[in-house]
Amino acid sequence: MKSLVTLFILMATVGSAFAQSSFKLGAGLNFTNISGTLDDANGQMGWQAGASVELGNKFYVEPGIFYMTRNVESTSINDGVSSLSDAKFRGFRIPLSIGYNILGNTDSSFGFRVFGGGSAFILSSVSDGYAISDFNNPEWGVFAGVGADISIIFIDLSYQWSLTNVQKNIPGIDLGRTNGVFLTAGFRF
Repeated sequence: MKSLVTLFILMATVGSAFAQSSFKLGAGLNFTNISGTLDDANGQMGWQAGASVELGNKFYVEPGIFYMTRNVESTSINDGVSSLSDAKFRGFRIPLSIGYNILGNTDSSFGFRVFGGGSAFILSSVSDGYAISDFNNPEWGVFAGVGADISIIFIDLSYQWSLTNVQKNIPGIDLGRTNGVFLTAGFRF
């Protein structure tokens, strides 16, 4: 993990020396769903907070790192008795996007952007009753989205498709892959 943070800082430093850049601090909500065979398992709302650096002007590259929670809720009925269990996943989402400013650019007071890219989700903890070793780590994904900039405020909305199954091997459970919506807002400097 230490090497990933070091790589992020190095990319931001080198990139800012050669291109226009905008540092972005943001937080938001994610709504993740799962595609597995469990009929009663549903993704729940989670949150993320972190930073990214937008490097470029009209076309840009944006590496980032966000601490994130992801939740799955499962309801089962055994002999007429309903039970509820939650699985909470916490870790670091490391997106790398390529984008284009349709209106404005990195230095504009107003802008509208489209972007897409890939990400890795590195688990740092899971709920009691589970082990990190039971899950694919990292979990890879691709995403696409839109963003708006108004003065120093930004809002990004993206959709992500997982390329990796959530778990390695948990008997009797197939969570499948995740798909999710990410809404992030914050400040750009």
